[in-house]
Amino acid sequence: MTPPPAPSPWWRPHVHADRRPLLIARQRIKAALRAWFEAQGFVEVDTGCLQVSPGNEAHLHAFETTLVGTDLARRRLYLHTSPEFAMKKLIAAGEARIFSFAPVFRNRERGALHAPEFTMLEWYRADAPYAALWEDCAEVLRIAARETGRRDWAWRGRSCAIGADVTRTSVDDAFASHAGIGLAETYGAELADRDALAQRAAARDIRTAPDDTWSDIFSRVLTERIEPRLGTPRPEVLHSYPVHEAALAQPLRDAPHHAERFELYVAGVELANGFGELTDAAEQRRRFELEMAEKHRVYGERYPVDEDFLAALAHMPPASGCALGFDRLAMLATGATHIDQVLWTPLPGPG
Repeated sequence: MTPPPAPSPWWRPHVHADRRPLLIARQRIKAALRAWFEAQGFVEVDTGCLQVSPGNEAHLHAFETTLVGTDLARRRLYLHTSPEFAMKKLIAAGEARIFSFAPVFRNRERGALHAPEFTMLEWYRADAPYAALWEDCAEVLRIAARETGRRDWAWRGRSCAIGADVTRTSVDDAFASHAGIGLAETYGAELADRDALAQRAAARDIRTAPDDTWSDIFSRVLTERIEPRLGTPRPEVLHSYPVHEAALAQPLRDAPHHAERFELYVAGVELANGFGELTDAAEQRRRFELEMAEKHRVYGERYPVDEDFLAALAHMPPASGCALGFDRLAMLATGATHIDQVLWTPLPGPG
């Protein structure tokens, strides 16, 4: 059987001509967002891509490299998976409102919605509640829709009207309404009951494995049953995550078993992840250590902890931050069907 012909390289003039309208629209969106952030009093910052730690999430995979000094001494470094650590250090240094269009790098990620190198739009507001970022997200969507002239966005049969109100749904409510699972019955501020969640998942024909943790089952239910239903017919903020899925978010003051974490969805696509930032260095270290223990269990490796970042947390004021996949935003806003269509120079090879 003859294999199908390989696609033409993106630099072929006829291929570029087809992609160019999408790329130009991408740049209009970026320029408009930059102008909006600056009008809001934000300062654009450029953070270094080389870091001592790429981040400490169990299922996040980085690109490793080696720094060779003039004395030929070798030091392991990583391309960052997010500008988060560096930007929080800038908040600790005294910046109050900052944003960045940062190139970021994630290994083991390639597909219609994933590229190994992509652009993260990340921004922080000092002394602001995390719900303020929900309004920022709504405005980002409206700006992108205005620049492309497209307010009806779609992805794989799911549609979303931009400009309408943003739906706000708690994680507990989403599990109940979309998966028929009483998630709140399986966790508290201190402990998560893995077996209780596994039983509820099995009752809904969601597969589990004996070595799955509570977090594994949570993620599988979220991915298979909930995420495809979010962000339609209007954008949706999924908020109040269980504290066991807090990552770098602080607990809610009036509900310590929940965290100030949210995600933004449009037409079933996750676009952004935001936090009311945790500034307790000891708690953050504990979470990092748990994540790296899980990473070692599953993948046999660990990433170092950025001690400089933990030291900076002691000086960081209350703040909220959000990371938005800019390329995904450009995809949905332009009607592209693959992330490579809105990347100026996509990585060659299968995707």
